[in-house]
Amino acid sequence: MTGFGLASYEDQDYAIQVEIKTLNSKFLDLSFRTPKQFSDKETEVKTMISAVLERGKVNVTIDFLSKKEDELPILIQDELFEKYYRKYGEMADAVGASASELFKLALQSPNVILSNNEKSDAEASWKKVKGVLSAAIADCDDFRRKEGEVLLTKFRESLESIEASLNHIQELLPRRKERLVNKIKNNFSEWVKEQAFDENRFEQELIYYFEKLDISEEIVRLDAHLKLFANVLDSGRSEGKKMGFVSQEMGREINTIGSKANDAAIQHHVIAMKDELEKIKEQALNIL
Repeated sequence: MTGFGLASYEDQDYAIQVEIKTLNSKFLDLSFRTPKQFSDKETEVKTMISAVLERGKVNVTIDFLSKKEDELPILIQDELFEKYYRKYGEMADAVGASASELFKLALQSPNVILSNNEKSDAEASWKKVKGVLSAAIADCDDFRRKEGEVLLTKFRESLESIEASLNHIQELLPRRKERLVNKIKNNFSEWVKEQAFDENRFEQELIYYFEKLDISEEIVRLDAHLKLFANVLDSGRSEGKKMGFVSQEMGREINTIGSKANDAAIQHHVIAMKDELEKIKEQALNIL
């Protein structure tokens, strides 16, 4: 499920901000971006995330700034700088090259300038970061819970719409049956008399024909599936797979009603039910 969480902390020593973004995914897929001194904390972050968010494509961004008065944003390795400078000077003298750029060259040499985050207070600062991370996770979880409440409302609206269409279909059944009977009588009654068919055999054929067009069983099963889906929603448990299975069975019954109905008015309600069912299937993909 999509989500967003943001938390920050600032005092005289630190400024910390943690941002969490989540997208739908079948598994927990963590992307971790953080200052170098916390790069070994990915496993701990994943444990904290999985305890709350369970699954999803999760992007965690940690911004950390130390503001201690006795610290600079960078750390300069003086001795290493001098060694580079002397060595480059010797090399320049050996070939008669200009020494005008030696200072800049030595300053830009590897490991001369380091981030101040390389210093040894990482554990103390990580404790601060963990608190902000926990707050961001809680904020993201709250965001997803609110989205879940919106999804729940949409599920119920779609179920109610399908149930309303099903009730309309049941109301149309007597008139549908009457139209089928009249159509058969008008089309075949005179022809049957002229051809002197066996009336008992013809009656059996009509019964078979009506059974093939009967949709009462499909209506009963669809109603049962609607009630089961509603029970899943009321359970308060995260049962996305079960929702998917039930919605598939609902689709089978709706399709069968549509193929057997042979009635324009009923087909109108079948189309409406299919439209709502597609909404349910799409929304169920967001549920674990």
